[in-house]
Amino acid sequence: MLIMMRSLYSAVSGLRVHQTKMDVIGNNIANVNTTGFKSSSVSFCDVFNQTLSGGTGASATGLGGSNPMQIGLGVSVSSIDVQMTNGASQRTDNPLDLQISNDGFFVVTDGAGQKFTRAGSFRLDEAGNLVNASGYKVCGWQVDKSTGEIIKGTVQPLEIMGPNTYSIAPNKTTKIEFSGNINLADGDSTGTGIPMTMNFFDSIGNKYTGQVTAKFNTTTGEWEIPTFDYIKDSDGNDVQFGGVDVAGAVLSTPITLEFDTDGNITGTESFNVDFSAVTPFDGINSDVGDTGVLTLDFSGMTQYSSVTSVMFDSDGNEAGSFSSFNVGGDGIVMAKYSNGDTKVLGQIVLATFKNPTGLIKSGDNLFETSANSGPFDGIGVNPSNVGGLNSGVLEMSNVDLSKEFTEMITTQRGFQANSKIITTSDEMLQELTNLKR
Repeated sequence: MLIMMRSLYSAVSGLRVHQTKMDVIGNNIANVNTTGFKSSSVSFCDVFNQTLSGGTGASATGLGGSNPMQIGLGVSVSSIDVQMTNGASQRTDNPLDLQISNDGFFVVTDGAGQKFTRAGSFRLDEAGNLVNASGYKVCGWQVDKSTGEIIKGTVQPLEIMGPNTYSIAPNKTTKIEFSGNINLADGDSTGTGIPMTMNFFDSIGNKYTGQVTAKFNTTTGEWEIPTFDYIKDSDGNDVQFGGVDVAGAVLSTPITLEFDTDGNITGTESFNVDFSAVTPFDGINSDVGDTGVLTLDFSGMTQYSSVTSVMFDSDGNEAGSFSSFNVGGDGIVMAKYSNGDTKVLGQIVLATFKNPTGLIKSGDNLFETSANSGPFDGIGVNPSNVGGLNSGVLEMSNVDLSKEFTEMITTQRGFQANSKIITTSDEMLQELTNLKR
């Protein structure tokens, strides 16, 4: 009877562990479409409790050795492990949806502590913070507002939209580069010469259009630009002070350009035009910003016997308003503005662990550290160092339905077989009790 009771309890342990495995399988299948979900797997181990006899070696009398005899007391769960393999990619085209290409976890916080997730479906809250679907703030490295450089330090919540994000200051033009070709025949001093137009901005973002005309002096063999032909504001009006055009007050020293016999510029290539002495450009007037010194660079010009064509390129721009932002593969969040300028808003970083399978699931697609996962250092790593991020893409669940259904079948058969042992043991016990009749 003791033996039958032992088999009965062994079968009960079999029912329990197979029920546990079915619970894990059911949870995996339930989360087949959960963003960033990591499936789990169950491992069993046998339980030995009673040794009927130990093994013996061969004796001197000629008898051989015998193996030990043991009776187990069933089965138990040895581990439930999280599978940290990457899930499939789902394209969303939402710039705030991020997928981790390889290893690592996003760092989020609720203010009470840090947690970690593979689910990169983020959004902005009413305060401009980057948050996940549960309201946890996404953490990363901040930006030095004076230099625009990323500060690699302790991670903090990232504020994407704030007072410093809605607009960006203008940049004063400091240099204009001319390129192209000027033909001698077009620059004859007896003719109209070759006009060169340009745009530039002052310190408060006002845009100006200016023009100079280059004429070739056959006596000196040089091109001469005596002064500005005009300088107009954004409304097309000539910039004046005291009724006099400002254009005639600059270039007190004429610009001269020389080219060698191969048509390449030689001698002085760039010239500084000082606007600081011209009152409308000295920053005193409230509606006109400072212009200061403007460098005109002609190093890209040639003097070939071909069509005259002059282009310019300049730095500086007007003030800009926020238009959009994106997240790069390195986690840097970059704002774009209407004037074409950009600004770094912060950098999303990743947490890595020596044993990521040792993390504890805490719900809401979040993990917490455990004694066996290793700690988070509080700083994190640049996503580029561990594979990078994909913007507009989400990582889906790594649940393999074909594997889960196969495991379900084998688990059901195991449960069924253990239940059959219970019914059979019950029948044997019933026969045993009937012996007295």
